[in-house]
Amino acid sequence: MNALPSQPRIRIPRSARAGEVIEIRTLIEHPMETGLRHEAGRALPRDMLTRLMVRLNGETLFAADFQNGTATNPYHVFFVRLDKPSHFEFIWTDEKGRHARADARVAGA
Repeated sequence: MNALPSQPRIRIPRSARAGEVIEIRTLIEHPMETGLRHEAGRALPRDMLTRLMVRLNGETLFAADFQNGTATNPYHVFFVRLDKPSHFEFIWTDEKGRHARADARVAGA
């Protein structure tokens, strides 16, 4: 598995009570070039992320498929209700099959 050159950033609480809703923020630095933009008369090569998958305790929580309209450095915020201590896995994939991965744990309070 080839790795993307950027390191994703995750903001997630370290602990949560059973039934608590937590906020999770993700950011990955990526140019998200569509191949349509030109500099110095030349088209910049296409370089796009295609997917963010989030797993909670090994099960897919959600997956987002990115399109041409996705901004540079994609930033996502979402909320999850936790019933127990949990392990999150975040995986970004680009068009070349490269991946960036981050893990986080939320302990019980």
